Amino acid sequence: MFYPAHFEPAEEGGFVVTFPDLPEGITQGDTYEEAMEMAEDILISCVEIYFDEEKQFPAPRLVKKSEEAVFLPDSIYAKVLLHNTMLREKVSKAELARLTAIRPPEIQRILTPNHNTKIDTISRIMAKIGNPITLSVSH
Repeated sequence: MFYPAHFEPAEEGGFVVTFPDLPEGITQGDTYEEAMEMAEDILISCVEIYFDEEKQFPAPRLVKKSEEAVFLPDSIYAKVLLHNTMLREKVSKAELARLTAIRPPEIQRILTPNHNTKIDTISRIMAKIGNPITLSVSH
Protein backbone atom coordinates (compact mmCIF):
# COMPACT_ATOMS: atom_id res chain seq x y z
CA MET A 1 0.00 0.00 0.00
CA PHE A 2 1.08 3.54 -0.65
CA TYR A 3 0.01 6.71 1.12
CA PRO A 4 0.20 10.16 -0.51
CA ALA A 5 2.66 12.69 0.90
CA HIS A 6 3.89 16.16 0.02
CA PHE A 7 7.65 16.64 -0.32
CA GLU A 8 8.35 20.35 -0.02
CA PRO A 9 11.86 21.77 -0.44
CA ALA A 10 13.04 23.21 2.89
CA GLU A 11 14.67 26.65 3.09
CA GLU A 12 17.73 25.17 4.81
CA GLY A 13 17.92 22.37 2.21
CA GLY A 14 16.41 18.94 1.99
CA PHE A 15 12.70 18.22 2.13
CA VAL A 16 9.86 18.54 4.62
CA VAL A 17 7.36 15.70 4.27
CA THR A 18 3.71 15.92 5.30
CA PHE A 19 0.80 13.54 4.84
CA PRO A 20 -2.47 15.27 3.86
CA ASP A 21 -4.57 12.49 5.43
CA LEU A 22 -2.43 12.11 8.58
CA PRO A 23 -1.87 15.39 10.42
CA GLU A 24 0.53 13.62 12.80
CA GLY A 25 2.78 12.63 9.90
CA ILE A 26 5.49 15.28 9.57
CA THR A 27 9.19 14.61 9.00
CA GLN A 28 12.16 15.76 6.95
CA GLY A 29 15.34 14.60 5.31
CA ASP A 30 18.48 16.18 3.88
CA THR A 31 18.06 14.39 0.54
CA TYR A 32 15.05 13.02 -1.32
CA GLU A 33 16.13 9.48 -0.47
CA GLU A 34 16.53 10.28 3.22
CA ALA A 35 13.20 12.13 3.25
CA MET A 36 11.51 9.06 1.71
CA GLU A 37 13.08 6.77 4.32
CA MET A 38 11.96 9.10 7.11
CA ALA A 39 8.47 9.29 5.54
CA GLU A 40 8.17 5.49 5.63
CA ASP A 41 9.23 5.50 9.29
CA ILE A 42 6.78 8.24 10.29
CA LEU A 43 3.97 6.47 8.42
CA ILE A 44 4.51 3.39 10.60
CA SER A 45 4.68 5.65 13.68
CA CYS A 46 1.30 7.09 12.68
CA VAL A 47 -0.14 3.57 12.53
CA GLU A 48 1.14 3.00 16.09
CA ILE A 49 -0.45 6.27 17.27
CA TYR A 50 -3.83 5.40 15.77
CA PHE A 51 -3.69 1.90 17.27
CA ASP A 52 -2.77 3.28 20.73
CA GLU A 53 -5.60 5.83 20.54
CA GLU A 54 -8.02 3.20 19.17
CA LYS A 55 -8.83 5.36 16.15
CA GLN A 56 -9.60 4.17 12.62
CA PHE A 57 -6.52 4.49 10.41
CA PRO A 58 -7.40 6.16 7.09
CA ALA A 59 -7.53 3.99 4.00
CA PRO A 60 -5.01 4.92 1.32
CA ARG A 61 -6.26 6.99 -1.57
CA LEU A 62 -4.95 7.56 -5.05
CA VAL A 63 -1.78 9.63 -5.16
CA LYS A 64 -2.14 12.92 -7.05
CA LYS A 65 0.49 14.19 -9.48
CA SER A 66 1.67 16.77 -6.93
CA GLU A 67 2.23 14.04 -4.30
CA GLU A 68 4.69 11.23 -3.67
CA ALA A 69 3.70 7.63 -2.88
CA VAL A 70 5.08 6.42 0.46
CA PHE A 71 5.17 2.66 1.00
CA LEU A 72 3.48 0.97 3.96
CA PRO A 73 4.51 -2.71 4.25
CA ASP A 74 1.74 -5.19 3.45
CA SER A 75 2.23 -6.92 6.81
CA ILE A 76 1.47 -3.65 8.60
CA TYR A 77 -1.39 -2.78 6.26
CA ALA A 78 -2.99 -6.16 7.05
CA LYS A 79 -2.85 -5.18 10.72
CA VAL A 80 -4.47 -1.83 9.84
CA LEU A 81 -7.31 -3.75 8.19
CA LEU A 82 -7.67 -5.94 11.29
CA HIS A 83 -7.54 -2.96 13.65
CA ASN A 84 -10.12 -0.98 11.65
CA THR A 85 -12.41 -4.03 11.41
CA MET A 86 -12.22 -4.61 15.15
CA LEU A 87 -13.21 -0.99 15.79
CA ARG A 88 -16.00 -1.02 13.21
CA GLU A 89 -17.42 -4.35 14.43
CA LYS A 90 -16.82 -3.46 18.11
CA VAL A 91 -14.73 -6.59 18.71
CA SER A 92 -12.55 -6.27 21.82
CA LYS A 93 -9.14 -7.89 22.21
CA ALA A 94 -10.65 -10.26 24.78
CA GLU A 95 -13.44 -11.27 22.41
CA LEU A 96 -10.92 -11.71 19.60
CA ALA A 97 -8.90 -14.04 21.83
CA ARG A 98 -12.05 -16.05 22.62
CA LEU A 99 -13.15 -16.25 18.95
CA THR A 100 -9.75 -17.35 17.71
CA ALA A 101 -8.55 -19.44 20.69
CA ILE A 102 -5.39 -17.32 20.73
CA ARG A 103 -4.07 -16.31 24.15
CA PRO A 104 -4.49 -12.60 25.02
CA PRO A 105 -0.72 -11.87 25.15
CA GLU A 106 -0.35 -13.20 21.59
CA ILE A 107 -3.35 -11.12 20.46
CA GLN A 108 -1.55 -8.07 21.86
CA ARG A 109 1.60 -8.95 19.86
CA ILE A 110 -0.44 -9.53 16.70
CA LEU A 111 -1.95 -6.07 17.08
CA THR A 112 1.46 -4.41 17.45
CA PRO A 113 2.39 -2.89 14.06
CA ASN A 114 6.13 -3.69 14.16
CA HIS A 115 5.77 -7.21 15.57
CA ASN A 116 6.35 -9.80 12.85
CA THR A 117 3.12 -11.69 12.31
CA LYS A 118 2.44 -14.12 9.49
CA ILE A 119 -0.13 -12.86 7.02
CA ASP A 120 -1.82 -16.28 7.34
CA THR A 121 -2.48 -15.57 11.03
CA ILE A 122 -4.06 -12.21 10.27
CA SER A 123 -6.07 -13.73 7.44
CA ARG A 124 -7.46 -16.46 9.73
CA ILE A 125 -8.39 -13.88 12.35
CA MET A 126 -10.12 -11.66 9.77
CA ALA A 127 -12.13 -14.65 8.54
CA LYS A 128 -13.20 -15.44 12.13
CA ILE A 129 -14.64 -11.94 12.55
CA GLY A 130 -16.46 -12.11 9.22
CA ASN A 131 -14.14 -10.10 6.97
CA PRO A 132 -11.82 -12.44 5.08
CA ILE A 133 -8.83 -10.92 3.35
CA THR A 134 -8.63 -11.36 -0.41
CA LEU A 135 -5.46 -10.75 -2.39
CA SER A 136 -5.29 -9.38 -5.91
CA VAL A 137 -2.74 -8.10 -8.35
CA SER A 138 -3.35 -4.97 -10.37
CA HIS A 139 -1.96 -4.74 -13.87
